[in-house]
Amino acid sequence: MLVGGEYMMKLWWLSNVFWLLFFSIVAVIINFREVDGSGLEQTTELKMVSFIVLGVAFILVLLCQLVFLYFAKKSKSSVHKRTA
Repeated sequence: MLVGGEYMMKLWWLSNVFWLLFFSIVAVIINFREVDGSGLEQTTELKMVSFIVLGVAFILVLLCQLVFLYFAKKSKSSVHKRTA
């Protein structure tokens, strides 16, 4: 059975897989779409703007994931200290 820190690490890995799939799918959609949701034809410049917005969102998620990792590792080490 997973305890405290081990559970947090599994959750961290699962969330990383989810975000990797999500950003990959969105990047492919941005790259191959001809027209965006508002009906504008996608030019190279508009695609670059979309990729920049996606990149900013990626950085925010990355920072959150790093904070999550810090607390998961901290929790894992505190569980090992208590059992040792």
